[in-house]
Amino acid sequence: MPNTRSAIKALRQSKRKNRINLKRKEAVKDVVKEIKKLVLAGKKEEAKALVPKAYKAIDKSSKTYLHKKAAARKKSRLMKLINKK
Repeated sequence: MPNTRSAIKALRQSKRKNRINLKRKEAVKDVVKEIKKLVLAGKKEEAKALVPKAYKAIDKSSKTYLHKKAAARKKSRLMKLINKK
């Protein structure tokens, strides 16, 4: 347990940032999983319709916890998957 006021505040901020990061991480994971499921089912057009939603989630997560190049890599691999089949 933190002893000083600044440590108490730092813990509070850390918990808040953790909640935000987890929410964004799950948003990316969910939309990518949905796109992969649609691609495997052969529904490319529906998968392409979800791409803007995926890009938005990835871009938002790259503002906080995800590295910029990792975000670019995720977007690139996602489009490669959709265009492959």
